[in-house]
Amino acid sequence: MNSVVIAIGALVLYLIAYNTYGKFLARKIFKLNPDSTVPSKELQDDVDFVPTKKPILFGHHFTSIAGAAPIVGPAIAIIWGWVPALIWVLLGSIFMGAVHDFGAMVVSMRNKGRSIGDIASDLVSKRVRMIFLIIIFLLLLIVIAVFCVVIGAVFTMYPGAVLPVWLEIPIAVWLGHMIYKKGANHLTMSIIAVALMYVTVIIGAYVPISLVDFGISPANQIAVWVGILLIYAYIASTLPVQTLLQPRDYINSHQLFIALAILVLGILVAHPIMVAPTVNLNPLGAPPIWPMLFITIACGALSGFHALVSSGTTSKQIDNESSALTIGYGGMLMEGLLSTFVIIACGAGLAMGLADKSGTILTGSAAFTHHYASWGAAAGLGSKVGAFVNGAANIISSIGIPANIAVVIMSVFVASFAATTLDTATRLQRYIVAEIGLAVNVPAISGRAIA
Repeated sequence: MNSVVIAIGALVLYLIAYNTYGKFLARKIFKLNPDSTVPSKELQDDVDFVPTKKPILFGHHFTSIAGAAPIVGPAIAIIWGWVPALIWVLLGSIFMGAVHDFGAMVVSMRNKGRSIGDIASDLVSKRVRMIFLIIIFLLLLIVIAVFCVVIGAVFTMYPGAVLPVWLEIPIAVWLGHMIYKKGANHLTMSIIAVALMYVTVIIGAYVPISLVDFGISPANQIAVWVGILLIYAYIASTLPVQTLLQPRDYINSHQLFIALAILVLGILVAHPIMVAPTVNLNPLGAPPIWPMLFITIACGALSGFHALVSSGTTSKQIDNESSALTIGYGGMLMEGLLSTFVIIACGAGLAMGLADKSGTILTGSAAFTHHYASWGAAAGLGSKVGAFVNGAANIISSIGIPANIAVVIMSVFVASFAATTLDTATRLQRYIVAEIGLAVNVPAISGRAIA
């Protein structure tokens, strides 16, 4: 099938879903009231509880729930065929994922911005609360570890992404300062910030940074990056949200729209054909499609982690109940759209050109088969991320963007989103540790830095 049909069809379906089912939930089920008092205003402390404009909070929420997960999941699941992956992404995000995210946000908003785990003590029992908090704590440890490894793998595979990703931090701090301290227009300042970020992308394409140049062996690069990233995550998660987290997420939300726009243009120009199998129930060495498809594509269709973001950070910043529809339901549909483009990039974009180990350029079904010949062939985080980066770079190169810059654009896109999720997950973990401390009457561990 032509990828143009898939892209346009998904976009139209999501627009219809938002304006019908999403608005039905907001009006009839959750009964959003714009006059209700929200936690960000009732408990405002300018650190975690900060009333935030809808466009800025949408950027924070979306980039926090997304990260690299809606990229990695579909990049693996397409091995079972692009049709099963696409159906799960479309139906899962509309009828399950978006409802889940939206619901968790509303429940938390109406309970003083408390996490879902903490609210369980009121709805079920204090014992369940503690069990829930411990499960969330363990889940977040895994999320933090995985996203550190994802970013480390991207930096190792695509050293051109290193400089732009790190330079985004001072740009974001400057953006936050201009908006919150100087009262500058958030849209104007964000456009300038995004322009600066893309200048660093071009610089990064010609000034790659590899830890090998600093005496780190190739085998140890990811481990060193993980250590650096954990130090960064500690600092980022203890800063007020408006200092780094919010403005960085706002920049990344703009980056998302730009990436999707140039991907759409690339698809319209190149209109690559899906060469991935329509359905492949028995890939060599792969586990069964049922139930593995549904847990492989979690973010992008339905993910419990999103409830932690909705009830952990977003509910503490939302400035009006009515904004929950756009941020909660709409944010998940946007993630589903991203996953749809990942399926296109891996199933069609990869076929536009893939170099094998000998340097031979493979095209068409040969390129897809080379990467997805078996479960083992597509194993490893680097391989999964690489399928999307290379496929998407092929697509956007068709509109005249130089291939080396196209690769950096997409690798920075992946690493930036993963870094945002790392920031948010670490901040969420701080909240969970603090709640556990209060639950067991050890308030000493509830302080921001200690937690």
